[in-house]
Amino acid sequence: MPKTANPASSQELDDKKARSTVQSLAKGFRVLEAFSADNEELTLSQIAATSELDPGTTFRMLNTLVELGYVSRIPESRRFALTLKVLDLGFHAIARTDLRSIVRPILRGLVSETNEAASFAVLQGADVLYLERVRAGITRLGVDIRVGTTVPATQTAIGQSMLAFLPAADLDKVQQLTPLMPFILKPHAGELPLAQILQGIREQGHILTESLFTDGLRILAVPVLDLDGYPVGAISIAAPAVRCTAEELRSRALQSTQEAARAIGKALQANGSIGPGT
Repeated sequence: MPKTANPASSQELDDKKARSTVQSLAKGFRVLEAFSADNEELTLSQIAATSELDPGTTFRMLNTLVELGYVSRIPESRRFALTLKVLDLGFHAIARTDLRSIVRPILRGLVSETNEAASFAVLQGADVLYLERVRAGITRLGVDIRVGTTVPATQTAIGQSMLAFLPAADLDKVQQLTPLMPFILKPHAGELPLAQILQGIREQGHILTESLFTDGLRILAVPVLDLDGYPVGAISIAAPAVRCTAEELRSRALQSTQEAARAIGKALQANGSIGPGT
């Protein structure tokens, strides 16, 4: 005689499964999964409908994800969008993406020419997200920057090099946003107002300054621009101040860094890996 399912046993399995899972976490991922290439910006009601959650739950999930930095509010609108911080959930996967595979060999060539550490980063809301970093040999520079690190864009040379070439409206939006992580500035950071710094970068096409992370380090940063002059990323070179003056670093590394930035810009444009608003 065939066995029939025991309703009580099925209920027990469902209860056991519920006890071994975190439903709020599952709902949070449903909110993240509501976004797609065709729906990069969504309203709360659209997210609630797509994720099949009630508006109240969706509102709480969105607030949490915004606070954690995985979702951003689009200024002057009721829409939300994913941030690049979602890449932090699996940077082993991003290691295989076109973006890093394009940037890495160019940075390696730059490091070979300059014998200094080089990094590539993009804007993420009010922050800079480091996507690639290549050191010269085994030298450590006393600064904890690695792939996936985020720092405030307005307070760092690599971020300022991109902000200088943003359209005015986009720059205003960035300045209205709150950085993901608190940042302790070095004393020299407030010597010049941001507007004056950005004007200088636009005129020179680069920035060379002392590091805001650690003492005794000079930073040369050059924006990576697309065909329309939009900053799709930036390269920075870090060099110990005891090894060279600012002018020596500019003389030795600026041309190579600018050539690397142009090479990355052309490669990204041809590949379609990144563009305005990414």
